Amino acid sequence: MEDYLKYWRVVRYFIKAKYGLTTADLDMLLFLSSEGYFGKDDFAKFNELLTWDKGRFKRLRDEGWIEPFREDGKRKALYQNSYKTVRMISSIYNKLEGREIPESPSSNPIFRKNVPYTHKVYRNFIKEMNKFIRQQPHPSQK
Repeated sequence: MEDYLKYWRVVRYFIKAKYGLTTADLDMLLFLSSEGYFGKDDFAKFNELLTWDKGRFKRLRDEGWIEPFREDGKRKALYQNSYKTVRMISSIYNKLEGREIPESPSSNPIFRKNVPYTHKVYRNFIKEMNKFIRQQPHPSQK
């Protein structure tokens, strides 16, 4: 049995660093990914579970994480996750399924120079994790 959540903490840290998201932002985007189309009321309902951030909806929209699906003024406005969000979430699943986390500074801010100590700790773990992944037999070799 695959343990998909084994590296969740590391993957989450990488995603947050790469995209400049908070844990609450990421939780919201993951929740909305299964909602399809949603209104501000759906957003607000789940937002109550997260750390208080009055401007989260506007910020996620302004940063291109969510986009309008329908805003015609006659009916309730509906929104959806943007292509940017869909790609980011797909990347999360890929990493959880065993794809390596990039180690180049251009693809991973954790590997840049002059980073906080915590980044360096995660950097070392990512290297070990990637080494472990590389040593695993590929499905075609099983």
